[in-house]
Amino acid sequence: MVETRPRLTEDEFTSLPEDGRKYELVDGEAQEVPTGFLHEAIGYWLMRLLGPVADTYGIVGGSSAGFRMANGNIRAPDVSFTRWERLPGGRPPQRFGDGAPDLCAEIIFPSETYRDVRRQVDEYLASGARQAWLLDPADETLTVYHDDGDVRLYRAEDEVDGGDVLPNFRARVSAIFDIPRPADA
Repeated sequence: MVETRPRLTEDEFTSLPEDGRKYELVDGEAQEVPTGFLHEAIGYWLMRLLGPVADTYGIVGGSSAGFRMANGNIRAPDVSFTRWERLPGGRPPQRFGDGAPDLCAEIIFPSETYRDVRRQVDEYLASGARQAWLLDPADETLTVYHDDGDVRLYRAEDEVDGGDVLPNFRARVSAIFDIPRPADA
């Protein structure tokens, strides 16, 4: 006989004790999400690149911002952008956003499988995201999935833009991965 665990509710999930790790609520279970120093540094640098343009249109969130997916999962993209008009009262909610942000960025960790990250992309798009970005530090590529089904691969020398989700944003892909250091370092 196969024993199944009871599914966690959102309240039970948010009441779990803090242990210093990042979790998402996936299929009723708290699922640990891999993180690392480089992973976090790339996310922070992407947030800094998006910020000056994003502030005009909405708010950028980091890896702690969680969102309720259409299928009931709670996902926390590494970087997110949500337009002001999609925020209740123009402000971020106290706990989780309803639906996916307009733009979700996931930084692929070496131990993640393509199936796992592709499932996240599919959940984001099914939950209202207009773009989902997959950043691969191993080969410095960025794959952009659009809500209309268009998928584009950008290499380090290419320039990515925010399209109609984040007008006026442009950056060379290599700039996302090349974390700047002081000249004397």
